[in-house]
Amino acid sequence: MKPVSLATAVVLATAGGLLTAVAASPASAATTCTAPVYKRQIYANTNFSGTAKQTGCDAAISENWGTGAPASGVPRDNFSVRWSVTRDFGSGGPFALSASGLDGIRVYLDGSLKISLWKNTSTAVGKTVYLTVPSGKHTLRVDYAHWTGSAKVAFTYTPRTTATVDKVRPLAPTGTAWNYRVADANRTTATLSWAANKEMDLAGYRVYRQAAGSTAWTRIGATTTARRTFDDTPPQTGQSYRYQIRAYDKAGNESAGTAALGPVPTPDLTAPAAPVLTVTSSVDTNTLSWKAPSDAVAYSVFRKKSDETEWKEYTPEITTTTWKDDFPEYGKPYDYKVRAYDAAWNHADSAVVTGRTTIAVPQHVTVATPDQGAVVSWTDPAGNDTADYTVLRSPATSAARTWTNVTCGSRKTATDASGATVRTCTDSSGDRGKPYAYVVRRKDTDGRWSSPSAETVVTRPGDEVAPPAVTGLTAQALEYGVRLQWHASTAADLAEYRIYEQPADFDTPQYVGTVDATRTYATLRMAADGEQKRYVVLAADRWGNVASYVGDPEGDGTYWDQPVAAAKITELDLRPTAQAPENTACDLDAIALASGAVQVDPYCYGARFKEADGYQVYRWDRVKATWTRLTDAPVTTSYWTDTTAPSGTTLYYLVSFKNEDGTEAFSNVDDAVTGPAV
Repeated sequence: MKPVSLATAVVLATAGGLLTAVAASPASAATTCTAPVYKRQIYANTNFSGTAKQTGCDAAISENWGTGAPASGVPRDNFSVRWSVTRDFGSGGPFALSASGLDGIRVYLDGSLKISLWKNTSTAVGKTVYLTVPSGKHTLRVDYAHWTGSAKVAFTYTPRTTATVDKVRPLAPTGTAWNYRVADANRTTATLSWAANKEMDLAGYRVYRQAAGSTAWTRIGATTTARRTFDDTPPQTGQSYRYQIRAYDKAGNESAGTAALGPVPTPDLTAPAAPVLTVTSSVDTNTLSWKAPSDAVAYSVFRKKSDETEWKEYTPEITTTTWKDDFPEYGKPYDYKVRAYDAAWNHADSAVVTGRTTIAVPQHVTVATPDQGAVVSWTDPAGNDTADYTVLRSPATSAARTWTNVTCGSRKTATDASGATVRTCTDSSGDRGKPYAYVVRRKDTDGRWSSPSAETVVTRPGDEVAPPAVTGLTAQALEYGVRLQWHASTAADLAEYRIYEQPADFDTPQYVGTVDATRTYATLRMAADGEQKRYVVLAADRWGNVASYVGDPEGDGTYWDQPVAAAKITELDLRPTAQAPENTACDLDAIALASGAVQVDPYCYGARFKEADGYQVYRWDRVKATWTRLTDAPVTTSYWTDTTAPSGTTLYYLVSFKNEDGTEAFSNVDDAVTGPAV
């Protein structure tokens, strides 16, 4: 900072909170600086002795003179500067005082030393202290001494505004004033004003309102620190209102309220609260009752048929809170509403309710949801005059209802312990996983249908979504068939896996078998005869959802209604490689037994050959590529058991009979598939 001539120096003062420039005063003249501006005094020594060489005003303490002098007539070394300010801290609170610079610095609050960095140094020093400033006016003083080298100094004091640190409430606003005016339509508006608070951490002001006769204050608005007026048009209820202003700071602390401002009167332009209306229907009447608003003095009742548009007023200006309609048509819906009036003749209508004269409706309606459907149960009213009933159902995914009659899959009637008639109806239709509403109506022996019972909403268990396609499906050709393997399904409600054989996409799938949910493999026993096969494995859930074959109705190659897992395989070919003799004798069945043996069972027609004549058994030997006879002598029993059959493979058999000329006549060839050894 360059030295400033005393004749041309300027200092800062405040006017209305804004910084303004005033001529600097020589040392002999009095200088006044308005808070929060500091008064600055510069001395030509380091002990603040004698008369200050220059006096002025600074809005902030942040100087860097380098190696120059701070003012004319002051040496560049061995000088001192003193700043001081006395200001109102309002409610006070936690503050941070921070000082830094080169050479000596001392900070005082009300004459008490808070920071001391008093030494000749060539290295910058600094310190921050935290303290609580009491409410009201206090004086801050900063002393700075420079001995040699560069000179600089800075000081700040700032409120700490975090909620965990600042627990000090602002002071209540002062200088409050209020008035009110009557605007158009005789509406009253209150005008409030107040003086600025002194707190440095002030965030704004909040306005509260209180109705006459109440002890509760309701916040109705807020302003910033710059705005200290507020207009409010309260509810025009005929009551008077009072107001209160509260200050709040950046930590969220709120001051006590000002003294109440008011009262502000209002005309009564507000309707009473709407009556809360209910209707109770019997065979001949609809009876209305309602909860009266606190300021209502009279009522009117309005009625119309539900399919009409024009309301008719009945019994205007009644003072009771019940009314009975004795002449409705039976079973016809009627709409009703009640209008409440206050003493100023403001009025409000209730919500519309609908009544329908009715015989006694079914009671105690419940709906159970076992897996197979929804079971609706109810109790007939006393009298034993029920001739028929109907159950109605509507989707309950929205407030609107679309009622349809339920075809009861099962109707049952029983008598409970009290002698009441209990009826049930089983609804087996509807989507799983969706909510449905049910009501029941009954018809008496006079042919009158009741109103619907109370509505019961249930969600059908389960869902309508098939599990996703299984993954990782593989097929392995074995000597005794095909092994399928796949990854476990992720479906939480999995029940089983279903296996189909489908040679081509367009072929109708043929059911092969089912595997329970705990297994992820299946071994299909069949002859290894070199056929090409295609298998589909489907996951099915406990609700019966499973992918369906649809046969490509759109012609786009989509044969299933969702993706499925399929695996193609060519079986091993273990058939005899040599042509079998022509079948001229009997037919043959080769049957693999559970024991692992194979039962060879020829059966003959006519008189030419008989099993009792004796036959020889042959088995194809793949290693030797020839038919090997297994019997040493002709077998004369009806069947023969091969106890030497290898396990886990496909075997081929034939038998031969003796012709009259001594030659052999052979049966057909048949296969037998033995399981793997256990």
